[in-house]
Amino acid sequence: MRTPEIQSDRHWNRNGCGIRPQRMREKWNSYGTKTKKRSTFEAIPRKGNSAKEPYLSSAKKAKAASGIKVLSPIKDPYVTNLLEKIPDGKRILNVAIGETIFAQGDQADAIFFIESGKVQISVVSSGGKEAVLVMLGPRNFLGEGSLVGQSLRISTATALEPSIVFRVEKGAMIRALFDQPALSEKFMAALLTRNIDLEEDLCDQLFNHSEKRLARVLLKLSRLRQHDMPPDAKIPDLSHETLAEMVGTTRSRVTHFMNKFRTMGLIDYDNDGFTVRTELLTDLVLHD
Repeated sequence: MRTPEIQSDRHWNRNGCGIRPQRMREKWNSYGTKTKKRSTFEAIPRKGNSAKEPYLSSAKKAKAASGIKVLSPIKDPYVTNLLEKIPDGKRILNVAIGETIFAQGDQADAIFFIESGKVQISVVSSGGKEAVLVMLGPRNFLGEGSLVGQSLRISTATALEPSIVFRVEKGAMIRALFDQPALSEKFMAALLTRNIDLEEDLCDQLFNHSEKRLARVLLKLSRLRQHDMPPDAKIPDLSHETLAEMVGTTRSRVTHFMNKFRTMGLIDYDNDGFTVRTELLTDLVLHD
């Protein structure tokens, strides 16, 4: 029997750890011929794959080598000041990107306030079709249905970037609204603003074509982080599929219109996403 050839003394397994044969041991087969058989493997810690130094992919290494830093979300004291007089039933959540804050069908027992970051609200039909309802930024709230008798969540909230979120239990929030007129006034104003946005979205869906709806979605995303819309708003990389779910059209149509907007100078792409020329895009929405 031929001795198996070993092309290298080191191999990499799927977990990123190196393995190599500990030794070659002799063995006699049934024909009385001496053979060599590979025995157990010895794990080799891959460089940069220890508990103290996590393994970095080549893309992350390239970013680190180029000096690109991952910035933590900017804290806005507005929510902290708004909820500072709620002593009990409140806690701060540090939500990682892609983490679910609450899921469709969960118990609705709290309301959430976004201090920093960005959160997507989506729903899934019984047939498995998913739709993105809205994206929320700092100073926004979600899960308010729990305050009016909603027992189960009818949507899913997912962090699109590292976010800091305040979770306030239902009973604590109701007591605070009764006891704190200033909080009640600001919360009522936010609810009215949310209602106006929903009415505009409904009219937009009923009467406007998909190109105009896409332009309006881009303008809404441009002011997620601040009240005053900047002339050039930076939007992190967002897939055309997600935009299509928000607009209510197909991904191919969104791709067509995004290319058209770029040709017209309404948006500019770069490595981190795209920039919206809000003044030019607003003119398109208002005067189309």
